[in-house]
Amino acid sequence: MPWHENGWELGLTAMNPVTRVFASREMLWNLTLRELRTKYRRSVLGWAWSMLNPLANVAIYFFVFGVLFNAQAPRGFNSPVEGFAWFLLCALLPWNYFANINNMGLGSMSANSGLVRRVAFPREILVFANVLHATVQFAIEIAILVVILALVGSPLYAYLPAMLVSGVLLGLFGSGLALALSALAVYFRDLAYLWGILLQVWFFATPIVYDPALIDREAPGWSQPILHANPLNLAAEIFRDCLYHAQWPNWASVGYLALYAAGGLSIGWWIFRRLDRRLAEEV
Repeated sequence: MPWHENGWELGLTAMNPVTRVFASREMLWNLTLRELRTKYRRSVLGWAWSMLNPLANVAIYFFVFGVLFNAQAPRGFNSPVEGFAWFLLCALLPWNYFANINNMGLGSMSANSGLVRRVAFPREILVFANVLHATVQFAIEIAILVVILALVGSPLYAYLPAMLVSGVLLGLFGSGLALALSALAVYFRDLAYLWGILLQVWFFATPIVYDPALIDREAPGWSQPILHANPLNLAAEIFRDCLYHAQWPNWASVGYLALYAAGGLSIGWWIFRRLDRRLAEEV
């Protein structure tokens, strides 16, 4: 039954945002299931595309950087893993997770404009449904990578808890940005195009297709603190430590990522709530 028919709209408005979302958890679950069911509907390969897409990207980057430019990956510190493809995947999958959260979240209001106009509900759950959808896809991809690395002899199982915690923090940070982007995109239609350009710049500012040591060796001195403070740089470092090098991550990096997650989610949610009042009129 719609929220306004129960007289719950006023009650929800008085709640804090977290309580509002929790009270609407059944709707969040149903929206997430809808996204999962429609993602690859009527495609022949179905959820196999969730792994084929990143593998295609790996093949392209491996050919360009690993073959044409002869890029070399360092050997795993505590594992026998060595190879540019594995080195790339350990950072590319977290990046794709972050990018998917933001790209899907950015269009979540316009894609559900009818629902936003007609029904009173915590509209941020449209963003969180896309976050959960991206999380399921990321979990499938990272699980396959873990199995492959284990088969080639990497003793990485002890370090998976740290990776999981970092994955949650990365998801929270991405969720904060997605909340802000989803509301801002309703008012500024060009934001989707601008964000695509910014993501490209952000991708190459993050050591995904190159060794992180290049930042200290080649980047101008003024840019090094900025590049090192990049939250996606921290995430790539943590995931490579846990998966590729089979070692505990730098706990300071995990702590900084936690600060980014808390700050990003708080600021993003605040922006969303400030702009939420007129979303139904503008969408």
